[in-house]
Amino acid sequence: MGARRSEPGRGERVADWADGRLGIYALGKTYMRKVFPDHWSFMLGEVCLYSFLVLVLTGVYLTLFFEPSSVEIVYHGSYEPLNGVIMTRAYESTLDISFDVRGGLLIRQIHHWAALVFCAGLLVHMMRVFFTGAFRKPRELNWVLGWTMLMLALITGLTGYSLPDDLLSGTGLRFAQGAILSIPLVGTYLAFFLFGGEFPGDDIISRLYPIHVLVLPGIILALVVAHLALVFYHKHTQYPGPGHTEQSVTGMPFLPVYMAKAGGFFFLVFGALSVMGAIATINPVWAFGPYRADLVTTGAQPDWYLGFSEGLIRVMPGWEINAWGHTLQLGVFIPFMLFPLLLAAIGGYPFVEAWITGDQREHHVLDRPRNVPTRTGLGVAWLTQYAVLLVGGGNDLWATRFHLSINAITWFVRIAFFAAPVLAFVITRRVCLGLQRRDRDKVLHGRESGIIRRLPHGEYIEVHEPLTRAQRFVLTQHEQAPPYQAGARVDGNGVARRIPAAHRLRARLARAMYGPGTYVAKPTEEEYRELSRGGH
Repeated sequence: MGARRSEPGRGERVADWADGRLGIYALGKTYMRKVFPDHWSFMLGEVCLYSFLVLVLTGVYLTLFFEPSSVEIVYHGSYEPLNGVIMTRAYESTLDISFDVRGGLLIRQIHHWAALVFCAGLLVHMMRVFFTGAFRKPRELNWVLGWTMLMLALITGLTGYSLPDDLLSGTGLRFAQGAILSIPLVGTYLAFFLFGGEFPGDDIISRLYPIHVLVLPGIILALVVAHLALVFYHKHTQYPGPGHTEQSVTGMPFLPVYMAKAGGFFFLVFGALSVMGAIATINPVWAFGPYRADLVTTGAQPDWYLGFSEGLIRVMPGWEINAWGHTLQLGVFIPFMLFPLLLAAIGGYPFVEAWITGDQREHHVLDRPRNVPTRTGLGVAWLTQYAVLLVGGGNDLWATRFHLSINAITWFVRIAFFAAPVLAFVITRRVCLGLQRRDRDKVLHGRESGIIRRLPHGEYIEVHEPLTRAQRFVLTQHEQAPPYQAGARVDGNGVARRIPAAHRLRARLARAMYGPGTYVAKPTEEEYRELSRGGH
């Protein structure tokens, strides 16, 4: 008599029920076993994700104790140096979190450090994507999502930085209010609407609070989900190597290998942020005191991710135009407009490059930055300009710490704003071309072994070891397609062709970015075989 078939367990019945209605098994089989390449630079995106999760967790804790109110009270609390001082409830609750709530100061500092790491991780991750060309088709939308997250992260950081209502954050709000006032025609109305009246108003903190804790994080969370969904939908990019093609991906499955590593990495990031919050003081609001409109802190500096915008305004000449009873503050308005324009240049670059090259193919294998010197030079030029403006944003600190003239620093930044990116571009492109020449020599002659040999006639030479096939493949797999050309101005019958201005511009840009002189021709198979037959 055959064994009686056992009844399925409750868990199995629930799983069958869900799979029959949602197709969970098929989805899990398709996506949970998806292959992901392994490279340390891919962890930069994970740093962004995990620091955002830490921000959410610590932010929820802080909302339980923070009171976003501009109502003024007289402080009588644990921090005795401020006893008897008039302050807002927002500042008082921040002091209470720091000194009276168990673990409050640690959570505050972890939250602030996580915000800095989140912004830094976004920027570095986007630069990795930029320099390797990971933004090309079909990932242009994912690039835009990442760029939008970076912009929202900057705004979220500004709103959170302003909530404690201490003297430092109040100075930052005053800076923002001045920038808004510089907008022609509508600036005054916008400032009054935002602050609820004349600065500092009574409504700004209560308005910033839901934006900071609900609106912006909710949008960023939605963008993160969309970003990860597109990463799963598209094949993951991978660095050049044997077996790495546009049609296949080499790596480890998402479950269980990648998930196990990701879980461990999350706790590493959380632990590092906790250590930073425990041993490195950041934003000690009790040292600044409550905000007063007639005071400003010494060395008032925004967090690094907004130093770019402050540098623009600090080094801009105080130009203004007075006409028909109105004043246009160009010294503030021009930098205020330049800040988003310089960031927008990054957001729109993938579409500009695709238009110039005319390349509509899908790309899943990354570029080595040295093989695209113009793009690499543009990225370094942008970062150089960012660094120069960070110096401008802290010109007073540079002057006091290094005993320099603040006027000399300001003029240095004004000149370097235009000169340094050009110099950085030229140097970077020459370095990339030099690295391409070295790669070419390696393929043809092998790598230097460090072994010196004396020939019979007395000459000393260094022995070169030939590269493996895998190493040669990595150095020669990149394409060197000819740049786009607008075509001849006269056709075969001698009739002049009308070439649109956009096509002529595209051809000029393509020649400047990808034409002769912008790359070193990689060795051909014939050259390699000829040298190999010659015993070299």
